[in-house]
Amino acid sequence: MEKVRRIAPFLLLSLVAILALFAPSYGSFVDKLKAYNPADITWVLISTALVFLMTPALAFFYGGMVHRKNVLSTMMKSVVAAGIVSVLWVVVGYSLCFGKSLYGIIGDPRTHLFFKDVISGAPWILAPTIPLLLFSMFQLMFAIITPGLVVGAVAERVRFTSYTLFIVFFSLFVYAPLAHWTWHPDGFLAQMGVLDFAGGTVVHISAGCAALAGAIVLKRRKVHEINKEIPPANIPYVLIGTGLLWFGWFGFNAGSALGANALAVSAFATTNIAAASAGLSWMFFDVWRGKKPSVLGFCIGAVVGLVAITPAAGFVAIPQSIFIGMFAAVISNWAVYIKSKSKLDDALDVFPCHGLEEWWACC
Repeated sequence: MEKVRRIAPFLLLSLVAILALFAPSYGSFVDKLKAYNPADITWVLISTALVFLMTPALAFFYGGMVHRKNVLSTMMKSVVAAGIVSVLWVVVGYSLCFGKSLYGIIGDPRTHLFFKDVISGAPWILAPTIPLLLFSMFQLMFAIITPGLVVGAVAERVRFTSYTLFIVFFSLFVYAPLAHWTWHPDGFLAQMGVLDFAGGTVVHISAGCAALAGAIVLKRRKVHEINKEIPPANIPYVLIGTGLLWFGWFGFNAGSALGANALAVSAFATTNIAAASAGLSWMFFDVWRGKKPSVLGFCIGAVVGLVAITPAAGFVAIPQSIFIGMFAAVISNWAVYIKSKSKLDDALDVFPCHGLEEWWACC
């Protein structure tokens, strides 16, 4: 049994690679209608790279907050999704998210199986000025980082092989349906008028709820049972991770405008202001509660602000982003305090900082 478990991943990847060899090949995209905008293509290309940067940034952010003996394993779990989800995305993931809608629930997996008609296909209906392939790559980066967010809740308690299996199931059976419901024009949530500019529901609520489920199902750590506080392994790692996340989030939110336009500029501004407001709010609220101001508190608060503004980055004005960031940080800070008094072992407070707080922001 142990031998089968060791060789199964390699054999599965080999099977996918062999099947890919026989998939139809397509040439480069052709702008038959002369509709593509070079500026839009450039901006979305940059945004795609920025969102990808958030995955190693998250590895630094989480790796710096766990016990020093778990730094490398935590960082490895954060970045391995880049490999697993990328392959899944080409095979069937993109089809499940953005393929022909089946009753508003899921995309037809046959629509873009092995990226069929993605390279030479017509642009996405909501992004007519960029190639479909570029849109699919931009969306891939969101799919990559989402399961990585869950690592913080189950840190120090889950095997690497088990986590890789979780990534596969989560991507296919949680992320893909949510993305289809929310971002596909025929998805049932989109038909109901639900607005999610850059992934509040699809990314953060899904990851936050998965984190909560993992924290409930997995056994508590011994240090949590005896209420022993674990000092962060490396504060500079947390600071580097926060800076890179903040930087990458400009692509996350402003890139979701899918063009170099005024909407992207507005989303860029609201993203920065919400993060700044939340970082200060978390730090000052700690001081009000009798704690010392800390760089760790500011970093956590800034990330909370980035999370909070995500679903509304393109819908709210800049002054309102100050309100969103400030009160999101207060709510998350208080939720973390309440959680610390409970038996819930969410190691890095993923649910209070992503699931619960994002639910409030969306409302």
